[in-house]
Amino acid sequence: MPEFLPIVFLNGFTLFAGLIIAIGAQNAYVLRQGLKREHVFATASVCFLCDATLIIIGTIGFGTLSSNIPELTNIALWAGVVFLLFYGLYSFKSAFAPAAIDIDKLDIQPTSLWSNVLTTLALSLLNPHVYLDTVVLVGGLAAQYTVSQRIFFALGAILASLIWFFALAYGAVWLTPFFQRPSAWRILDIIIGCIMWFIAALLIFPTVNFNQFWAL
Repeated sequence: MPEFLPIVFLNGFTLFAGLIIAIGAQNAYVLRQGLKREHVFATASVCFLCDATLIIIGTIGFGTLSSNIPELTNIALWAGVVFLLFYGLYSFKSAFAPAAIDIDKLDIQPTSLWSNVLTTLALSLLNPHVYLDTVVLVGGLAAQYTVSQRIFFALGAILASLIWFFALAYGAVWLTPFFQRPSAWRILDIIIGCIMWFIAALLIFPTVNFNQFWAL
């Protein structure tokens, strides 16, 4: 049994949490189903399972490729750093012009379970950005770790997806005021930007002991 590595697990968790907490068609649909209290478990489960599957594929896939092509690890690492820096910058920029989900525009017509599953799959898998987040970015950054460490990195990312989608679906009624307030998104964008830049710093300066900052 591999030794549990909290910092690696936390890196995977915070990275993916920052990536999936954003306004988009998938999150809007999950929120809508939660507000309607319709196929809530199925919607959250499909979103989570899609993410978990792609995260595992990315982690295993890049791990295998990096073993055969050692240079790929460095390429993926620095590509991930650049992406995180720009993603953080984009989040800070978004904080100056925050958006919000317009609940009134969400369709409230009832749907069948089969239709709901197909729609959720389409929103989850037909978005090219999901592959960048899960397979390329998460898989690429996981490649810098050892095989046992990748397990915890992937588990951290998977847990972030699990918590987010089920919290969004089942907490929709209580979260609605939050999603309708641009000021709340401003704060969230700033937090996400800080998280992205912090993770980028961990990748750029792997020998620096950032744990001392948590003790301050």
